[in-house]
Amino acid sequence: MSYYHPQYPDTPALKKAAKKRIPAFAFDYLCGGCHDEIGVAHNASSFTQVKLQSDLLVPTPDIDLSVELFGKHYAAPFGVAPVGLQGLMWPKAPEILAKAAYKSNLPYVLSTVSSASLETIAEISEGTAWYQLYNPTDAKIRDDLMGRIKRAGYKVLVVTVDVPTFGYRPRDIKNGLAMPPKMNLRNIAQMMQCPSWSWHTLLAGVPEMQTLKPYMPKNMPTSELANFMNNTVMGAVDFESLKVIRDNWDGPLVLKGLVNPEDIAQAVALGADGVVLSNHGGRQLDVGESPLDTIQTIKHQYGDKIKLLMDSGVQSGGNVAQAMAMGADFTLLGRTFVYACGAVGQHGGEHAIEMLTQQMTQVMGQLKCPTPTQLPHFLKAGPGVA
Repeated sequence: MSYYHPQYPDTPALKKAAKKRIPAFAFDYLCGGCHDEIGVAHNASSFTQVKLQSDLLVPTPDIDLSVELFGKHYAAPFGVAPVGLQGLMWPKAPEILAKAAYKSNLPYVLSTVSSASLETIAEISEGTAWYQLYNPTDAKIRDDLMGRIKRAGYKVLVVTVDVPTFGYRPRDIKNGLAMPPKMNLRNIAQMMQCPSWSWHTLLAGVPEMQTLKPYMPKNMPTSELANFMNNTVMGAVDFESLKVIRDNWDGPLVLKGLVNPEDIAQAVALGADGVVLSNHGGRQLDVGESPLDTIQTIKHQYGDKIKLLMDSGVQSGGNVAQAMAMGADFTLLGRTFVYACGAVGQHGGEHAIEMLTQQMTQVMGQLKCPTPTQLPHFLKAGPGVA
């Protein structure tokens, strides 16, 4: 069995422990949403509407969590979602999670705004990691970045499309979030209250956006980071700009951040291989739909044309089973994995994977469902289900 800490049997326990060990300015960035954080709450509450029903008098099956996606066999139907500034929230978090995912035969999706370079993660994962791309406004940066992604050996490209604006997140505005963090009295006091984080950050070095570093102006003030991100890294995404990326990428292309069936139709027309049904974890549009609100309609209309992945609100192995029952082909979790790094440190990735695996295996066994692909048979009720 992989590393497992019984004091942290679920995501709420990991979150509680991580909050004590991560400075408030970084923890707020991780757990917070936009505006009034209605979207974050709705993502979680949507799962309470999904009910599964057991077949208890059938023979007890052997449980096999493995699935196939984009021509590769994975040990379970979940992976590590891209989360920006991971190294700010816990030192070396990208490396910790990439190693754990590789060891467990699960995908790790590296964020463009991660603290680890794409080359480092490609080496750690031996080419099994996926890469999350924003659409740079500068075509030269986009082309250079895509060249690096190809040379590093990434096979799956995930393009985030749901950030046409810079998210309005009150917690981050109050904290003056920056990377590296601002050395004001408030932030210094928060760091001093988290000695383990401070010590590991000292050993790891000041977190920076290593992949983007070659494109950032030298000695750029931290106050200019938001403008750089908004004006250079996160360019507008539309059908025409995505066609350029599709034409220049030979492997599986996944569009992340869609919940509208009309957008899924466009993704199919583009020739995308998959979509991540997502509302960016409630961090962009506070009053938008959750993926669970529309997934059954999308599955019915497009499930035979494109792979449907899902994130936003997925916090447990039980949630993974619910998402699969509603029509998802695969799921991604972000906050849970980073909470695990904060709570457990270098074994955080291993612990989270083992926790999710145990949770999902128990649910599958209770249902007497042998494989994730058979979970829709056990769906009793959910959003939009009669």
